[in-house]
Amino acid sequence: MSEADASERPSGATRGVLAPLALAQFICSFAGSNMNVMINDISEDLDTSVQGVQLAITIFLLVMAALMIPGGKLTDRYGRKRCFLAGLAVYAVGALLSAAAPGLGVLILGNSILEGVGTALLIPPVYILTTLLFTEVASRARAFGAVMALGGIGAAAGPLIGGLITSAISWRAAFVFQALVIALILILSRRIEDPLPPDPTSPFDTAGAILSAVGLVLLVTGILAADNNVWLMIGLIVLGALVLLWFFRSVRAKERAGEPPLLSTSLFRNRTSDLGLVTQNIQWLLLMGTSFVVATYLQVVRGYDAIQTGVIFTAATLGLLASSLAAERLARRWTQRTLIVTGFVVAIAGVGVLLALASGSPSAWAFAPGLLLIGLGLGLCLTPSVNVVQSSFPDELQGEISGLSRSVSNLGSSLGTAIAGTILVAGLTTHAYGAAMITLAVLGLVGLVTAVFLPRGLVASTTTSVPHEPA
Repeated sequence: MSEADASERPSGATRGVLAPLALAQFICSFAGSNMNVMINDISEDLDTSVQGVQLAITIFLLVMAALMIPGGKLTDRYGRKRCFLAGLAVYAVGALLSAAAPGLGVLILGNSILEGVGTALLIPPVYILTTLLFTEVASRARAFGAVMALGGIGAAAGPLIGGLITSAISWRAAFVFQALVIALILILSRRIEDPLPPDPTSPFDTAGAILSAVGLVLLVTGILAADNNVWLMIGLIVLGALVLLWFFRSVRAKERAGEPPLLSTSLFRNRTSDLGLVTQNIQWLLLMGTSFVVATYLQVVRGYDAIQTGVIFTAATLGLLASSLAAERLARRWTQRTLIVTGFVVAIAGVGVLLALASGSPSAWAFAPGLLLIGLGLGLCLTPSVNVVQSSFPDELQGEISGLSRSVSNLGSSLGTAIAGTILVAGLTTHAYGAAMITLAVLGLVGLVTAVFLPRGLVASTTTSVPHEPA
Protein backbone atom coordinates (compact mmCIF):
# COMPACT_ATOMS: atom_id res chain seq x y z
CA MET A 1 0.00 0.00 0.00
CA SER A 2 1.41 3.42 -0.99
CA GLU A 3 1.97 6.26 1.47
CA ALA A 4 -0.72 8.26 -0.37
CA ASP A 5 -3.24 5.50 0.08
CA ALA A 6 -2.32 5.11 3.71
CA SER A 7 -2.73 8.81 4.35
CA GLU A 8 -6.28 8.69 3.02
CA ARG A 9 -7.30 5.83 5.24
CA PRO A 10 -9.35 6.95 8.26
CA SER A 11 -7.92 6.21 11.67
CA GLY A 12 -9.46 3.65 13.98
CA ALA A 13 -11.09 6.48 15.91
CA THR A 14 -12.83 7.89 12.86
CA ARG A 15 -13.80 4.45 11.53
CA GLY A 16 -15.54 3.83 14.84
CA VAL A 17 -17.96 6.72 14.36
CA LEU A 18 -19.28 5.47 11.03
CA ALA A 19 -21.56 2.82 12.53
CA PRO A 20 -23.61 5.12 14.81
CA LEU A 21 -23.79 7.90 12.21
CA ALA A 22 -24.92 5.58 9.42
CA LEU A 23 -27.40 3.78 11.69
CA ALA A 24 -28.86 7.13 12.70
CA GLN A 25 -29.53 8.00 9.05
CA PHE A 26 -30.98 4.51 8.54
CA ILE A 27 -33.51 4.73 11.37
CA CYS A 28 -34.67 8.22 10.36
CA SER A 29 -35.15 7.14 6.74
CA PHE A 30 -36.88 3.98 7.96
CA ALA A 31 -39.30 6.06 10.04
CA GLY A 32 -40.18 8.13 7.00
CA SER A 33 -41.31 5.16 4.89
CA ASN A 34 -42.30 2.19 7.08
CA MET A 35 -45.60 3.66 8.32
CA ASN A 36 -47.04 3.53 4.80
CA VAL A 37 -47.68 -0.21 5.21
CA MET A 38 -49.12 0.13 8.73
CA ILE A 39 -51.87 2.67 8.04
CA ASN A 40 -54.75 0.18 8.02
CA ASP A 41 -53.53 -1.68 11.13
CA ILE A 42 -53.00 1.53 13.09
CA SER A 43 -56.33 3.05 12.10
CA GLU A 44 -58.21 -0.11 13.16
CA ASP A 45 -56.32 -0.51 16.44
CA LEU A 46 -56.65 3.14 17.47
CA ASP A 47 -60.24 3.41 16.20
CA THR A 48 -59.39 6.27 13.87
CA SER A 49 -59.51 6.86 10.13
CA VAL A 50 -56.87 6.28 7.48
CA GLN A 51 -56.81 10.06 7.03
CA GLY A 52 -55.96 10.42 10.72
CA VAL A 53 -52.88 8.24 10.38
CA GLN A 54 -51.90 10.06 7.18
CA LEU A 55 -52.17 13.29 9.18
CA ALA A 56 -49.63 11.93 11.65
CA ILE A 57 -47.23 11.13 8.78
CA THR A 58 -47.75 14.59 7.31
CA ILE A 59 -47.05 16.36 10.62
CA PHE A 60 -43.84 14.32 10.97
CA LEU A 61 -42.66 15.65 7.58
CA LEU A 62 -43.65 19.19 8.52
CA VAL A 63 -41.77 19.14 11.84
CA MET A 64 -38.62 17.86 10.14
CA ALA A 65 -38.83 20.44 7.36
CA ALA A 66 -39.44 23.28 9.82
CA LEU A 67 -36.68 22.47 12.29
CA MET A 68 -33.84 21.06 10.19
CA ILE A 69 -32.16 24.43 9.53
CA PRO A 70 -32.43 25.64 13.17
CA GLY A 71 -31.28 22.16 14.27
CA GLY A 72 -28.13 22.51 12.20
CA LYS A 73 -27.43 25.96 13.63
CA LEU A 74 -27.81 24.76 17.24
CA THR A 75 -24.79 22.49 16.77
CA ASP A 76 -22.53 25.55 16.83
CA ARG A 77 -23.75 26.61 20.28
CA TYR A 78 -24.17 23.23 21.99
CA GLY A 79 -21.78 21.01 20.04
CA ARG A 80 -22.34 18.38 17.41
CA LYS A 81 -22.13 15.33 19.66
CA ARG A 82 -24.37 16.86 22.33
CA CYS A 83 -27.07 17.70 19.76
CA PHE A 84 -26.72 14.23 18.26
CA LEU A 85 -27.23 12.53 21.62
CA ALA A 86 -30.10 14.86 22.57
CA GLY A 87 -31.81 14.10 19.27
CA LEU A 88 -31.44 10.36 19.84
CA ALA A 89 -32.93 10.65 23.33
CA VAL A 90 -35.93 12.69 22.15
CA TYR A 91 -36.46 10.28 19.26
CA ALA A 92 -36.35 7.24 21.56
CA VAL A 93 -38.95 8.75 23.90
CA GLY A 94 -41.16 9.46 20.90
CA ALA A 95 -40.80 5.90 19.58
CA LEU A 96 -41.71 4.33 22.94
CA LEU A 97 -44.64 6.72 23.37
CA SER A 98 -45.88 5.78 19.89
CA ALA A 99 -45.60 2.08 20.69
CA ALA A 100 -47.84 2.54 23.74
CA ALA A 101 -50.21 5.07 22.13
CA PRO A 102 -53.85 4.54 23.23
CA GLY A 103 -55.15 6.94 20.58
CA LEU A 104 -54.27 9.12 17.62
CA GLY A 105 -53.36 12.14 19.75
CA VAL A 106 -50.61 10.32 21.62
CA LEU A 107 -49.36 8.80 18.35
CA ILE A 108 -49.06 12.29 16.85
CA LEU A 109 -47.22 13.50 19.96
CA GLY A 110 -44.79 10.57 19.91
CA ASN A 111 -44.26 9.92 16.21
CA SER A 112 -44.97 13.26 14.57
CA ILE A 113 -43.70 15.73 17.18
CA LEU A 114 -41.03 14.01 19.28
CA GLU A 115 -39.58 11.82 16.53
CA GLY A 116 -39.70 14.81 14.17
CA VAL A 117 -37.87 17.05 16.65
CA GLY A 118 -35.36 14.27 17.41
CA THR A 119 -34.66 13.79 13.70
CA ALA A 120 -34.09 17.53 13.18
CA LEU A 121 -31.62 17.54 16.07
CA LEU A 122 -29.65 14.41 15.20
CA ILE A 123 -29.44 14.43 11.39
CA PRO A 124 -27.41 17.66 10.87
CA PRO A 125 -24.65 16.41 13.23
CA VAL A 126 -24.42 13.20 11.19
CA TYR A 127 -23.32 15.15 8.12
CA ILE A 128 -21.26 17.73 10.01
CA LEU A 129 -19.28 15.08 11.89
CA THR A 130 -18.75 13.05 8.73
CA THR A 131 -17.37 16.13 6.96
CA LEU A 132 -15.12 17.17 9.86
CA LEU A 133 -13.74 13.74 10.72
CA PHE A 134 -13.05 12.54 7.17
CA THR A 135 -10.96 15.20 5.44
CA GLU A 136 -9.49 13.24 2.51
CA VAL A 137 -11.34 12.73 -0.77
CA ALA A 138 -11.59 8.95 -0.74
CA SER A 139 -12.12 8.51 3.01
CA ARG A 140 -14.88 11.13 3.02
CA ALA A 141 -16.49 9.46 0.01
CA ARG A 142 -16.37 6.14 1.84
CA ALA A 143 -17.93 7.66 4.94
CA PHE A 144 -20.72 9.41 3.04
CA GLY A 145 -21.18 6.23 1.00
CA ALA A 146 -21.88 4.25 4.18
CA VAL A 147 -24.22 6.91 5.55
CA MET A 148 -26.14 7.32 2.30
CA ALA A 149 -26.27 3.56 1.72
CA LEU A 150 -27.99 2.92 5.04
CA GLY A 151 -30.20 5.97 4.51
CA GLY A 152 -31.31 4.69 1.13
CA ILE A 153 -31.82 1.19 2.52
CA GLY A 154 -33.94 2.61 5.34
CA ALA A 155 -36.15 4.42 2.84
CA ALA A 156 -36.34 1.58 0.30
CA ALA A 157 -36.60 -1.35 2.74
CA GLY A 158 -38.77 0.47 5.29
CA PRO A 159 -42.02 -0.93 3.83
CA LEU A 160 -40.64 -4.50 3.82
CA ILE A 161 -39.22 -4.38 7.35
CA GLY A 162 -42.30 -2.57 8.66
CA GLY A 163 -44.58 -5.03 6.88
CA LEU A 164 -42.74 -8.06 8.28
CA ILE A 165 -42.81 -6.71 11.85
CA THR A 166 -46.46 -5.68 11.59
CA SER A 167 -47.54 -9.03 10.13
CA ALA A 168 -45.48 -11.14 12.55
CA ILE A 169 -46.11 -9.16 15.75
CA SER A 170 -47.86 -5.78 15.67
CA TRP A 171 -47.44 -2.27 14.31
CA ARG A 172 -46.44 -1.26 17.85
CA ALA A 173 -43.42 -3.56 17.62
CA ALA A 174 -42.12 -1.49 14.70
CA PHE A 175 -41.76 1.48 17.06
CA VAL A 176 -40.10 -0.72 19.68
CA PHE A 177 -37.68 -1.80 16.93
CA GLN A 178 -36.84 1.88 16.34
CA ALA A 179 -36.22 2.42 20.07
CA LEU A 180 -33.91 -0.62 20.19
CA VAL A 181 -31.87 0.68 17.24
CA ILE A 182 -31.61 4.06 18.98
CA ALA A 183 -30.33 2.29 22.14
CA LEU A 184 -27.66 0.56 20.03
CA ILE A 185 -26.66 3.89 18.46
CA LEU A 186 -26.32 5.47 21.91
CA ILE A 187 -23.97 2.68 22.97
CA LEU A 188 -21.87 2.99 19.82
CA SER A 189 -21.79 6.80 20.11
CA ARG A 190 -19.47 6.65 23.11
CA ARG A 191 -16.55 6.58 20.66
CA ILE A 192 -17.58 9.81 18.93
CA GLU A 193 -15.44 12.84 19.74
CA ASP A 194 -16.52 16.31 18.59
CA PRO A 195 -13.65 17.78 16.49
CA LEU A 196 -14.68 21.34 17.35
CA PRO A 197 -15.55 22.69 20.80
CA PRO A 198 -19.06 24.13 21.28
CA ASP A 199 -19.41 27.90 21.50
CA PRO A 200 -22.00 28.75 24.20
CA THR A 201 -21.78 32.40 23.19
CA SER A 202 -22.78 31.65 19.60
CA PRO A 203 -25.91 33.75 18.90
CA PHE A 204 -29.11 32.16 17.68
CA ASP A 205 -31.45 34.01 15.30
CA THR A 206 -34.83 33.21 16.90
CA ALA A 207 -36.83 35.43 14.55
CA GLY A 208 -35.12 33.87 11.56
CA ALA A 209 -35.79 30.38 12.92
CA ILE A 210 -39.52 31.18 13.24
CA LEU A 211 -39.75 32.71 9.76
CA SER A 212 -37.86 29.83 8.11
CA ALA A 213 -39.96 27.26 9.99
CA VAL A 214 -43.28 28.90 9.05
CA GLY A 215 -42.21 29.30 5.43
CA LEU A 216 -41.08 25.68 5.11
CA VAL A 217 -44.24 24.39 6.85
CA LEU A 218 -46.43 26.32 4.39
CA LEU A 219 -44.34 25.14 1.44
CA VAL A 220 -44.36 21.46 2.44
CA THR A 221 -48.07 21.62 3.34
CA GLY A 222 -48.73 22.98 -0.12
CA ILE A 223 -46.72 20.20 -1.72
CA LEU A 224 -48.54 17.55 0.32
CA ALA A 225 -51.92 19.12 -0.56
CA ALA A 226 -51.26 18.59 -4.27
CA ASP A 227 -53.35 15.43 -4.49
CA ASN A 228 -56.36 16.97 -2.70
CA ASN A 229 -56.87 20.55 -3.86
CA VAL A 230 -54.80 22.22 -6.57
CA TRP A 231 -55.88 25.76 -5.59
CA LEU A 232 -55.04 25.12 -1.94
CA MET A 233 -51.68 23.80 -3.06
CA ILE A 234 -50.95 26.92 -5.11
CA GLY A 235 -52.08 29.25 -2.31
CA LEU A 236 -49.97 27.55 0.34
CA ILE A 237 -46.87 27.36 -1.87
CA VAL A 238 -47.16 31.04 -2.82
CA LEU A 239 -47.69 32.02 0.83
CA GLY A 240 -44.75 29.86 1.88
CA ALA A 241 -42.56 31.42 -0.80
CA LEU A 242 -43.52 34.91 0.41
CA VAL A 243 -42.65 34.04 4.02
CA LEU A 244 -39.31 32.57 2.91
CA LEU A 245 -38.67 35.76 0.91
CA TRP A 246 -39.35 37.72 4.11
CA PHE A 247 -36.89 35.42 5.89
CA PHE A 248 -34.14 36.06 3.32
CA ARG A 249 -34.76 39.81 3.46
CA SER A 250 -34.37 39.67 7.25
CA VAL A 251 -31.16 37.67 6.81
CA ARG A 252 -29.71 40.32 4.51
CA ALA A 253 -30.79 43.09 6.90
CA LYS A 254 -29.01 41.34 9.80
CA GLU A 255 -25.86 40.86 7.74
CA ARG A 256 -25.83 44.55 6.76
CA ALA A 257 -26.21 45.46 10.44
CA GLY A 258 -23.31 43.18 11.35
CA GLU A 259 -25.55 40.71 13.23
CA PRO A 260 -25.24 36.93 12.70
CA PRO A 261 -28.31 35.50 10.89
CA LEU A 262 -29.71 31.98 11.06
CA LEU A 263 -28.47 31.24 7.55
CA SER A 264 -25.64 33.12 5.86
CA THR A 265 -26.36 34.35 2.32
CA SER A 266 -22.83 33.24 1.41
CA LEU A 267 -24.23 29.69 1.27
CA PHE A 268 -26.14 30.67 -1.87
CA ARG A 269 -23.22 32.40 -3.57
CA ASN A 270 -21.37 29.14 -4.15
CA ARG A 271 -22.34 27.96 -7.64
CA THR A 272 -21.03 24.44 -7.12
CA SER A 273 -22.98 23.98 -3.90
CA ASP A 274 -26.15 25.45 -5.46
CA LEU A 275 -25.97 22.94 -8.31
CA GLY A 276 -25.24 20.14 -5.85
CA LEU A 277 -28.30 21.04 -3.76
CA VAL A 278 -30.52 20.85 -6.86
CA THR A 279 -29.17 17.39 -7.71
CA GLN A 280 -29.76 16.26 -4.10
CA ASN A 281 -33.36 17.47 -4.23
CA ILE A 282 -34.11 15.64 -7.48
CA GLN A 283 -32.38 12.44 -6.37
CA TRP A 284 -34.64 12.14 -3.30
CA LEU A 285 -37.61 13.17 -5.44
CA LEU A 286 -36.87 10.24 -7.76
CA LEU A 287 -36.30 7.78 -4.92
CA MET A 288 -39.45 8.56 -2.94
CA GLY A 289 -41.59 9.23 -6.02
CA THR A 290 -40.67 5.89 -7.57
CA SER A 291 -41.23 4.10 -4.26
CA PHE A 292 -44.71 5.65 -3.95
CA VAL A 293 -45.79 4.94 -7.53
CA VAL A 294 -44.55 1.35 -7.71
CA ALA A 295 -45.82 0.46 -4.21
CA THR A 296 -49.26 1.88 -4.97
CA TYR A 297 -49.40 0.12 -8.33
CA LEU A 298 -48.43 -3.25 -6.88
CA GLN A 299 -51.02 -3.02 -4.10
CA VAL A 300 -53.91 -1.36 -5.97
CA VAL A 301 -53.58 -2.89 -9.46
CA ARG A 302 -51.72 -6.16 -8.79
CA GLY A 303 -53.29 -6.76 -5.37
CA TYR A 304 -50.02 -7.55 -3.56
CA ASP A 305 -49.76 -7.23 0.22
CA ALA A 306 -47.15 -5.19 2.08
CA ILE A 307 -44.63 -8.03 2.37
CA GLN A 308 -44.86 -9.00 -1.31
CA THR A 309 -44.45 -5.36 -2.30
CA GLY A 310 -41.44 -4.98 -0.03
CA VAL A 311 -39.78 -8.09 -1.48
CA ILE A 312 -40.04 -6.68 -5.00
CA PHE A 313 -38.39 -3.48 -3.79
CA THR A 314 -35.39 -5.53 -2.66
CA ALA A 315 -33.95 -5.08 -6.16
CA ALA A 316 -33.78 -1.30 -5.70
CA THR A 317 -32.36 -1.73 -2.20
CA LEU A 318 -29.59 -4.04 -3.41
CA GLY A 319 -28.71 -1.70 -6.27
CA LEU A 320 -28.53 1.31 -3.98
CA LEU A 321 -26.46 -0.59 -1.42
CA ALA A 322 -23.97 -1.86 -4.00
CA SER A 323 -23.23 1.51 -5.60
CA SER A 324 -23.23 3.46 -2.32
CA LEU A 325 -20.74 1.13 -0.65
CA ALA A 326 -18.49 1.40 -3.73
CA ALA A 327 -18.32 5.19 -3.25
CA GLU A 328 -14.73 5.18 -1.94
CA ARG A 329 -13.35 3.16 -4.87
CA LEU A 330 -15.37 5.18 -7.38
CA ALA A 331 -14.15 8.48 -5.91
CA ARG A 332 -10.56 7.36 -6.47
CA ARG A 333 -11.17 6.74 -10.19
CA TRP A 334 -13.80 9.27 -11.25
CA THR A 335 -14.64 12.89 -10.55
CA GLN A 336 -17.73 13.79 -8.51
CA ARG A 337 -19.35 15.35 -11.59
CA THR A 338 -18.87 12.17 -13.63
CA LEU A 339 -20.42 10.03 -10.89
CA ILE A 340 -23.47 12.30 -10.50
CA VAL A 341 -24.07 12.52 -14.26
CA THR A 342 -23.66 8.76 -14.69
CA GLY A 343 -25.98 8.09 -11.76
CA PHE A 344 -28.77 10.15 -13.29
CA VAL A 345 -28.30 8.45 -16.67
CA VAL A 346 -28.53 4.98 -15.10
CA ALA A 347 -31.57 5.90 -12.96
CA ILE A 348 -33.44 7.41 -15.92
CA ALA A 349 -32.62 4.32 -17.98
CA GLY A 350 -33.99 2.24 -15.10
CA VAL A 351 -37.33 4.06 -15.33
CA GLY A 352 -37.43 3.25 -19.06
CA VAL A 353 -36.67 -0.44 -18.44
CA LEU A 354 -39.27 -0.56 -15.66
CA LEU A 355 -41.98 0.84 -17.92
CA ALA A 356 -41.03 -1.40 -20.83
CA LEU A 357 -40.86 -4.70 -18.92
CA ALA A 358 -43.61 -4.17 -16.32
CA SER A 359 -46.21 -3.13 -18.88
CA GLY A 360 -45.58 -6.18 -21.03
CA SER A 361 -45.39 -8.91 -18.37
CA PRO A 362 -47.74 -10.06 -15.60
CA SER A 363 -44.80 -11.37 -13.57
CA ALA A 364 -43.66 -9.43 -10.51
CA TRP A 365 -40.06 -10.18 -11.48
CA ALA A 366 -40.47 -7.88 -14.48
CA PHE A 367 -40.07 -4.99 -12.05
CA ALA A 368 -36.67 -6.18 -10.80
CA PRO A 369 -34.33 -5.03 -13.64
CA GLY A 370 -35.73 -1.49 -13.72
CA LEU A 371 -35.75 -1.13 -9.94
CA LEU A 372 -32.20 -2.48 -9.77
CA LEU A 373 -31.00 0.14 -12.27
CA ILE A 374 -32.84 2.91 -10.43
CA GLY A 375 -31.22 1.83 -7.17
CA LEU A 376 -27.78 1.58 -8.76
CA GLY A 377 -28.10 5.00 -10.37
CA LEU A 378 -29.35 6.82 -7.30
CA GLY A 379 -26.78 5.11 -5.08
CA LEU A 380 -24.12 6.23 -7.52
CA CYS A 381 -25.01 9.93 -7.30
CA LEU A 382 -26.41 10.38 -3.76
CA THR A 383 -23.01 10.21 -2.09
CA PRO A 384 -21.05 12.56 -4.41
CA SER A 385 -23.89 15.13 -4.35
CA VAL A 386 -23.76 15.30 -0.55
CA ASN A 387 -19.96 15.27 -0.66
CA VAL A 388 -19.87 18.18 -3.13
CA VAL A 389 -22.21 20.32 -1.03
CA GLN A 390 -20.62 19.64 2.37
CA SER A 391 -17.08 20.00 1.02
CA SER A 392 -17.79 23.41 -0.52
CA PHE A 393 -17.65 25.19 2.84
CA PRO A 394 -15.22 25.57 5.75
CA ASP A 395 -15.74 24.19 9.24
CA GLU A 396 -17.51 27.24 10.64
CA LEU A 397 -20.34 26.96 8.08
CA GLN A 398 -20.89 23.19 8.39
CA GLY A 399 -23.82 23.60 10.81
CA GLU A 400 -25.67 25.92 8.45
CA ILE A 401 -25.02 24.02 5.21
CA SER A 402 -25.88 20.68 6.83
CA GLY A 403 -29.29 21.95 7.97
CA LEU A 404 -29.95 23.53 4.57
CA SER A 405 -28.84 20.37 2.74
CA ARG A 406 -31.15 18.12 4.78
CA SER A 407 -34.08 20.52 4.30
CA VAL A 408 -33.54 20.49 0.54
CA SER A 409 -33.48 16.67 0.54
CA ASN A 410 -36.65 16.46 2.66
CA LEU A 411 -38.39 18.84 0.28
CA GLY A 412 -37.37 16.56 -2.58
CA SER A 413 -38.88 13.54 -0.81
CA SER A 414 -42.16 15.41 -0.19
CA LEU A 415 -42.25 16.77 -3.72
CA GLY A 416 -41.71 13.33 -5.28
CA THR A 417 -44.61 11.81 -3.33
CA ALA A 418 -46.86 14.81 -4.00
CA ILE A 419 -46.24 14.91 -7.75
CA ALA A 420 -46.80 11.18 -8.10
CA GLY A 421 -49.89 11.31 -5.89
CA THR A 422 -51.42 14.16 -7.88
CA ILE A 423 -51.05 12.27 -11.16
CA LEU A 424 -52.43 9.02 -9.71
CA VAL A 425 -55.45 10.73 -8.15
CA ALA A 426 -56.30 12.10 -11.59
CA GLY A 427 -57.09 8.51 -12.60
CA LEU A 428 -56.08 5.26 -10.90
CA THR A 429 -55.46 3.40 -14.14
CA THR A 430 -52.46 1.68 -15.66
CA HIS A 431 -51.88 4.75 -17.83
CA ALA A 432 -51.83 7.03 -14.78
CA TYR A 433 -49.01 5.00 -13.25
CA GLY A 434 -47.06 5.16 -16.49
CA ALA A 435 -47.64 8.91 -16.70
CA ALA A 436 -46.37 9.35 -13.14
CA MET A 437 -43.16 7.41 -13.87
CA ILE A 438 -42.59 9.35 -17.12
CA THR A 439 -43.00 12.60 -15.18
CA LEU A 440 -40.41 11.44 -12.65
CA ALA A 441 -38.06 10.53 -15.50
CA VAL A 442 -38.46 14.03 -17.01
CA LEU A 443 -37.59 15.56 -13.63
CA GLY A 444 -34.61 13.21 -13.57
CA LEU A 445 -33.52 14.77 -16.85
CA VAL A 446 -33.61 18.17 -15.13
CA GLY A 447 -31.26 16.74 -12.51
CA LEU A 448 -29.02 15.36 -15.26
CA VAL A 449 -28.80 18.72 -17.03
CA THR A 450 -28.03 20.41 -13.70
CA ALA A 451 -25.25 17.91 -13.01
CA VAL A 452 -23.70 18.59 -16.42
CA PHE A 453 -23.08 22.20 -15.33
CA LEU A 454 -21.03 21.11 -12.32
CA PRO A 455 -17.35 22.04 -12.75
CA ARG A 456 -15.28 19.51 -14.68
CA GLY A 457 -12.65 17.70 -12.67
CA LEU A 458 -14.65 18.33 -9.50
CA VAL A 459 -13.48 16.40 -6.46
CA ALA A 460 -14.53 16.55 -2.82
CA SER A 461 -12.00 19.12 -1.72
CA THR A 462 -10.35 18.84 1.65
CA THR A 463 -11.61 22.11 3.05
CA THR A 464 -11.27 21.07 6.67
CA SER A 465 -8.12 20.97 8.72
CA VAL A 466 -9.19 19.01 11.75
CA PRO A 467 -6.30 16.90 13.07
CA HIS A 468 -6.86 13.17 13.33
CA GLU A 469 -5.81 11.00 16.20
CA PRO A 470 -3.02 8.58 15.29
CA ALA A 471 -4.14 5.14 14.20
